[in-house]
Amino acid sequence: MIILISILVLGFLIFVHELGHFMVAKMVGIHVLEFSIGFGPKFLGFQKSEDTTMYSLRILPLGGFVRMAGMDPEEENDCANGFNAKPLKSRFAVLSAGSVMNFLTAILLFVITFGLIGEPAVSNTNVIGDVLSESPAMTAGLRAGDRIVSINQKPTRNWEEVAGSIRESRDNDLNLVVERQEQSLSFTVTPRYDSQYEIYQIGITQQILWQKQGFISAIKLGLIKAFEFAKLVLVGLVGLIGGTISTNEVAGPVGITVAIGEAAAGGAGYLMIFTAILGINLALINLLPIPALDGSRLVFLMIEGLKGKPVAPEKENFIHLIGFALLMVLFVLITYNDIARIFTGG
Repeated sequence: MIILISILVLGFLIFVHELGHFMVAKMVGIHVLEFSIGFGPKFLGFQKSEDTTMYSLRILPLGGFVRMAGMDPEEENDCANGFNAKPLKSRFAVLSAGSVMNFLTAILLFVITFGLIGEPAVSNTNVIGDVLSESPAMTAGLRAGDRIVSINQKPTRNWEEVAGSIRESRDNDLNLVVERQEQSLSFTVTPRYDSQYEIYQIGITQQILWQKQGFISAIKLGLIKAFEFAKLVLVGLVGLIGGTISTNEVAGPVGITVAIGEAAAGGAGYLMIFTAILGINLALINLLPIPALDGSRLVFLMIEGLKGKPVAPEKENFIHLIGFALLMVLFVLITYNDIARIFTGG
């Protein structure tokens, strides 16, 4: 089920990205030969009688493409509706449209989530939001929704008092009295030291409340969150380039699949927000000046604009080929790290 949800989420984001390229290409009069989701052998395909564009679905759902006439730098430019025959601004618009579409879709997902489901906000109540697997709390029998009324006979009226009592106890046994479905139950829990945060914990999280927003508030909040997450992505990319963030912290297809599954387990709201964040990641990463990505093609167009003539086709193709090879190597390394994290519990 998790794999199916992941395919649908990633497929949706890829579809939106390629749809951006496709729509703008059609708007500026470029002949689109094929609109495809996925790579590899063709699985499904159809062509409208009045349209010469082939719409296809391919075996590997890890990408997509819009194949346009005249897009190969080595193709002749005498075709009036070919990519290379169009003005510089039109080509620039086509190449950047995929990322723009992803970003606009992310804003829309945020707005829909905040308006129909709500904005997630951490509650300060003494109610347990979730119990982490293999934690002392789960071993003791605590459940999500339990209200912790006291710890070691000391009343706990809010989450601050709950967390404070747990931290102060260190590794000593705790006697928790909780309310569950109008019943009063008692549990003994021994906190475990968390070396990452350097505190004692029992493995419970705060309750999350979803606060619905009005139409205007949802739009405003959606815009704010989209740009906030875009800033975080950019800071992360700068950290990777500068070496302050390890590549081990980067997730590939396997890691993303796991993360989508965790988001889906939290409900529709979490899944939609996570999809929006993935869309922002896809939008910005595609604009990086890395060969084989949209960003590198935009760089070549800017060079063409400055020089007044395009880069030699053989040079551009060579750079894209090297870039694609390096991306494949990076893809394999990140996937290996994803799998290693799963087996080591990282």
